[in-house]
Amino acid sequence: MSVQEYLDKHMLSRKIEDAVNAAVRAKTPDPVLFISNHMKKAVPSVIMKVKARQVLDSRGVPTVEVDLFTNKGMFRASVPSGDSTGLYEAVELRDGDKGTYLGNAVTKAVKNINEKISEVLVGMDPTVQLQIDQAMIDLDKSEKKNELGANAILAVSIAACKAGAAEKEVPLYKHIADLSGQTNSILPVPAFTVISGGKHSGNGLPIQDIIILPTGAGRFEEALQMGSETYHHLKAVITEKYGANGCNVGEDGGFIPNVSSVREGLDIVQEAISRTGYSDRIKIGIDVAATDFCIGTKYDLEFKSPNKSGKNFKSGKDMIQMYKELCTDYPIASIEDPFDKEDWEHSKYFCSLGLCQVVGDDLLMSNPKRIGRAIQESACNSLLLKINQIGTVTEAVEVVKMAKEAHWGVVVSHRCGETDDSFIADLAVALGAGQIKAGAPCRGERLAKYNQLLRIEEELGDQAVYAGEDWRPSC
Repeated sequence: MSVQEYLDKHMLSRKIEDAVNAAVRAKTPDPVLFISNHMKKAVPSVIMKVKARQVLDSRGVPTVEVDLFTNKGMFRASVPSGDSTGLYEAVELRDGDKGTYLGNAVTKAVKNINEKISEVLVGMDPTVQLQIDQAMIDLDKSEKKNELGANAILAVSIAACKAGAAEKEVPLYKHIADLSGQTNSILPVPAFTVISGGKHSGNGLPIQDIIILPTGAGRFEEALQMGSETYHHLKAVITEKYGANGCNVGEDGGFIPNVSSVREGLDIVQEAISRTGYSDRIKIGIDVAATDFCIGTKYDLEFKSPNKSGKNFKSGKDMIQMYKELCTDYPIASIEDPFDKEDWEHSKYFCSLGLCQVVGDDLLMSNPKRIGRAIQESACNSLLLKINQIGTVTEAVEVVKMAKEAHWGVVVSHRCGETDDSFIADLAVALGAGQIKAGAPCRGERLAKYNQLLRIEEELGDQAVYAGEDWRPSC
C-alpha cells in the first residue's frame, strides 16, 4: 500500500488538515504538540492491551494488579483482600498450593486475565463500564465469579474505569458519578480506626475496632487533622497507661493496647478526644464483628481469654442491653455487626430502637440478595460496601443505589489486606456515600485513600461539600 493509499483509507489528510487549522486558530506556540493532542482526541480510545501480574498486599499476601492500555496511556489497578471469605460474597480465586505463599498465590487469576479476559475486552470502548463488566460476568458464567475469580474481574473493572475517566478527560470521581447518575460530589466523613481488637489483635478486647468520626469538621481537610491529632493524643494516653508496647499497631493501623473490655477501650479513646478539645465534634463508632465470637445463639466476650470467668457469655438480649448502656454512656453514633451474620431477629429489634447507625458487614457481605432482605426486614440501616465482595464497579454502584433508595447510610470500606490503590476514595465521593472506612491515619496503604480525598477536595475548591453532620440519612 502506497503512502497516498494509506492516507486515503484512513482519511488522514482531512484529519491532519483539521488539526493544522485548529492550531492556526489557537495561535499555539507549539503547533507540533497541539496537532498531536488534537489528533489523539479525534480518534476514539479503545482497550488495546490488558496485562496482569501478582503483587503483594499490605499483609504480604499475594493479590492481583492489572495494567490496562488505551491510546491515552496505561491505567493500573490492584485489588484488596479480606481476612476471610464469607459464604455470600464473590469468590477470590487463589491457587491453593500450600508450597507457594501458603496456598495464597493468585497466578490462576492472573492467567485468566492475560489469556481470557484480555481477549474479550481488547477493542472495547473504556467508557462503557456496564458493557465491560457485563462481558466479564458473561465470560465467567458463575453466580459468585469463582471461574475467573472476583479478584481478577475487579482489578480489570477498576482499571477500565480509570481508563474511561481519562478518555472523557474528567477526574475519576466525576466519571464514576456519571456512571451512577449521582449529581453531587460529597467528601465523606472518615471513620478512623484508632484501637484494634477482636481477631485483628492479641489484646483482650473482644470487639474488632473502636472508631472515631469527626462529623463536626467543616471540611475533609479539617476532619483529617482532627483524626490525626486524636490518634497522636491516644498514643500518649496509651503510653502513660500501658507502656510503649501498647502503641504497636494492627493491620488497619489501630493501636493494640492490652485492654480487656469494651469500656476500657472506650475510656481511653474518650480521654484522647478530650485532650484535643474536639469533644463535641467527634463521635465514636464500634465494629463488633460479633460473628467472630458467636457460639450457637450466645456471644462469648471472653473468647480470647485463657482464663474465662463465664460472666461474659451473653445472649442476644444481653448484648442489646449492653449496647443500650454503651450508647447512653458514650457518644456512640455507629455500631457495625452487633450480632452474628445469621442473627436477623436481634439485628431487627436493635435497629428498631433507633439508638445509632447499625452497619451491616458480615450480615450483608455487599450481596444484593442479603441487602434486599435486610431492607425488607429493617435489619440494619447502613451498608458497608467492600467492592471485592461484589466484584465489579457496576455492581458496586447498583448496591449503593439500593441502599440509598432505602434511606440507608453507606460506608465505603477498605479491607485488612490493602494496596496503595486509592480507588475507593474516588468511589466514596462519586457515590455521595457520606462515610469512608479506610483505617487509621497511619500506614501508607490507608493514607493513600485519605490523601486522595484531600486532593479531590482541593480540586473541587468552592464546590467541595463535606458530609459532616449530614453523614447519614435519618433512619
